[in-house]
Amino acid sequence: MTASMPPVRFADAGEAADVAAFLARLIHYDKAAAVRLQAGGGALAVFGRPASFEVLAVRTARLAEFAGERAVEVDVTVSAGELLESVDEGAATAVVPSAVTGPPWAGVLPPKGGWERVPGLPSPAGVLRSVRAAVAEFRARVEELEPAKRTRGELDRIGTEVWSRPVGDTELPVRAAHAARVLGFLRDEPGAGAGELSLWAAGAWLRLRTPYGAVVVRASGPGGGLGVMPRG
Repeated sequence: MTASMPPVRFADAGEAADVAAFLARLIHYDKAAAVRLQAGGGALAVFGRPASFEVLAVRTARLAEFAGERAVEVDVTVSAGELLESVDEGAATAVVPSAVTGPPWAGVLPPKGGWERVPGLPSPAGVLRSVRAAVAEFRARVEELEPAKRTRGELDRIGTEVWSRPVGDTELPVRAAHAARVLGFLRDEPGAGAGELSLWAAGAWLRLRTPYGAVVVRASGPGGGLGVMPRG
């Protein structure tokens, strides 16, 4: 535990399970994944960067409040695997592991305020169609290549072209929506309303917000594809 820090107490077992599921998905793509934790004001934010997706993913959780206990305040980068091992879903707690040397992205997080809603985002079904179409196109174009031409450079070129395309009438790259889907933030649920997805901007940042988490990208940053075969 970091410097005698008290355990994180989630509001309920469901909040703990949601954080654990998010950590497990990050580790699926990168067993050495790190996450930055920020806690305060009764909430915990877990920031991660799923390998190859070139986005930041954010999962928040409500924390419990106990009379007489000092509020947990956290701002530290830790191993996602160690944090996952410490989550006790039954007790709705987690132990904050020792800090690790954070990757470069952990030092450049999106702003906490100044977000304004951006129009032009399709319905959840429309966003999912964009993701499925991009996955299908990427796989088809890779399969059309002769084996000798399936080089890393060629895969990256195709990936950049496909995954940097915008979603609807926005600047959000489809790779961000794809990342939201594989992380469990964007789900194939019948009857989901358009209001459950929203797009927000703050300076150079874009945030795709869903009921299950958010994916954040730099709107004016360098474009880039996933560079890998899409999964899941």
